[in-house]
Amino acid sequence: MELMSTIKEVNTATLQQTPLLASHLKHGARMVPFAGWNMPVQYTGITQEHLAVRQSCGIFDISHMGEFLVSGPHATAWLNRQLTNNTTKLQPGEGHYTLMLNEQGGVIDDLIAYRLTADTWFLVVNASMIDVDREWLTGRLDSGVTLQDESKAWAGMAIQGPHAPAVLATMTGAALPPRNGIASLETARGRIVVCRTGYTGEDGFELFCPAADGDAWWEAATAAGAVPCGLGARDTLRLEMCYPLNGNDLSPQRTPLEAGLGFFVDLDKGDFTGSAVLAAQKAHGLPSRLAAIRMADKSPPPRAHYAVQQDGKPVGELCSGGVSPSLGSGIAMAYLPPALATVGTRLEIDIRGRLWPAEVVKKPFYRRPAQA
Repeated sequence: MELMSTIKEVNTATLQQTPLLASHLKHGARMVPFAGWNMPVQYTGITQEHLAVRQSCGIFDISHMGEFLVSGPHATAWLNRQLTNNTTKLQPGEGHYTLMLNEQGGVIDDLIAYRLTADTWFLVVNASMIDVDREWLTGRLDSGVTLQDESKAWAGMAIQGPHAPAVLATMTGAALPPRNGIASLETARGRIVVCRTGYTGEDGFELFCPAADGDAWWEAATAAGAVPCGLGARDTLRLEMCYPLNGNDLSPQRTPLEAGLGFFVDLDKGDFTGSAVLAAQKAHGLPSRLAAIRMADKSPPPRAHYAVQQDGKPVGELCSGGVSPSLGSGIAMAYLPPALATVGTRLEIDIRGRLWPAEVVKKPFYRRPAQA
């Protein structure tokens, strides 16, 4: 599992505790340090949890992620200059995936931006980047724009899978937002914010509630049929879909065009941070591309930083990798020279001194079977 290769021994006393800790311990979670937090990596097992999301419904703790509220009469125009996607195209109640770049076009963070009202935005950012993102955005604030870091106020959980809508309906008794939507719902347990985005390739929702109410909502979800899932399954699910992980597949040294995220970059909307570099790459060609790589034979799991070779020559290194529970084979992603990032290219992965055959394949690795 990719995640396990990044976990190091950490003094747990220094870790932040999720507001859902009591529920994790009740359900038998194995807790590990992740992004400065004490988080559940698995309960019954990564494969079982992964398949629960693909086949029914799973629930993940996302309380470690950050939530920013951006507001003011100039908030929309200001965000449009900070992020790659076009905020002006969203209506209240809608959201989209977007990226925040440095001046060189490299990725600081990828995030979801939701428009609450004409002048109010809800941003969900990566856990390890909360402080960095807040400082970056605060240092660029315009008059008429306010940014509030509300991360400590919220508990969050992602409820994912084909049965997720039924689970949420049972929990809330309320109408649910459409795909890429956000809604504030009044329920018998109090007011919550529900988004419908996901990081698994399945239909799914993100439920945000006051931190003190987190355990009650978690227990309501499991009572309605959601299977507790940890970071391990979250990692294998997103990798099967070729969804990038910031810090692994996204970095300040790579642009979103190199990462294959051009769909979330609007170069026609006007200047935004890093846009000149991206425009030059689009005009003159990319130095590398993030490719999906599948192991050709049964092999040890491919992991981040394993060398990628072709005909005995180094051509890159893996940035994410693991075994796909859905496919039963090793899968990985790596930045490669554009000529080698084409489907069908044969490669070798150096796994502990032995070269194992692999091939560049079409993204994503996993596609939901057609319904009969």
